[in-house]
Amino acid sequence: MSDTPPRLGVNIDHVATVRNARGGAYPDPLRAAKLAEEAGADGITAHLREDRRHISDADIDGLMEVLTVPLNFEMAATDEMQKIALRHKPHAVCIVPEKREERTTEGGLEVAREENRLAHFIAPLRDVGCRVSIFIAADPKQIEAAHRIGAEVIELHTGAYCDAHAEGRVDDAQRELEALRKMSTFAHSLGLEVHAGHGLSYDTVQPVAAFPEVRELNIGHFLIGESIFRGLTPAIQEMRRLMDEARQ
Repeated sequence: MSDTPPRLGVNIDHVATVRNARGGAYPDPLRAAKLAEEAGADGITAHLREDRRHISDADIDGLMEVLTVPLNFEMAATDEMQKIALRHKPHAVCIVPEKREERTTEGGLEVAREENRLAHFIAPLRDVGCRVSIFIAADPKQIEAAHRIGAEVIELHTGAYCDAHAEGRVDDAQRELEALRKMSTFAHSLGLEVHAGHGLSYDTVQPVAAFPEVRELNIGHFLIGESIFRGLTPAIQEMRRLMDEARQ
């Protein structure tokens, strides 16, 4: 644990969403990634979905070429994605659940029921030097399973907390936040590095950033949306300020 503020990973998926809405070349996710670097992002996150609804293979190729901060490559546990990750060898690989009909990632990965398959799936990724993270709910069974299969990192899904907060369900938000706090401590006790993300905004980031066990927050959709009004650099800098303030 540390008083050092968590790292900020900026997810650029939805720059690609806007680009793809018109089928052209703009806005360019690579330009967004470089701006995020300059604004103080500690890493860039990009999710290459099976249906390529936002980030493309060419985007991943470009990110690997131009980034000077680590790339966190989000992907489903499929053979195709494993081959892509093994070819690029990004700094980090985050295994996420994926359903074609969902708008965004709706929950954490079911690790406990697929322990054997996932253990074999992540082994080659670890062998080539990728840090393997598992995106999971704040559930002790899933955390224990992630630890058993050899993951070095877990990323706790903060969506339920953020949704409750946005909908004014104060008691539910506090309950979800307390679960995140307890599971951060539990995962840290097992030797796992703890990250968190999904749905975080200026209004919800500080309680999570304040957890001493949390080493990284990955934030995307809110920052890309806020950049329409503030610009990407000021939007990121404000998030960085709030995260820093949470640990003071």
